[in-house]
Amino acid sequence: MLQAQDEIAAMTFTATAGGGVVTAVVTGERRIQSLTIVPEVVDPEDVEMLQDLVLAAVNEGLDQVDKATNERMAAFTSGLGIPGLS
Repeated sequence: MLQAQDEIAAMTFTATAGGGVVTAVVTGERRIQSLTIVPEVVDPEDVEMLQDLVLAAVNEGLDQVDKATNERMAAFTSGLGIPGLS
């Protein structure tokens, strides 16, 4: 189980939003490793749209970490009968 946790921690997950104009790379330790924004999407008149795109990309990356963690840990928790765990 510790090995699986270490493997996930070493992984990176890439998520995009807005058709690829915002890209977030998140580590398995749930840290944002990088955030890339295509300069053409930066509109001083519409900062809210950029904020929404950043949030969407980061949240998608974090969701990917959660999914990978749940998939790896399911092998260890299945059959234990603990509520909330697969």
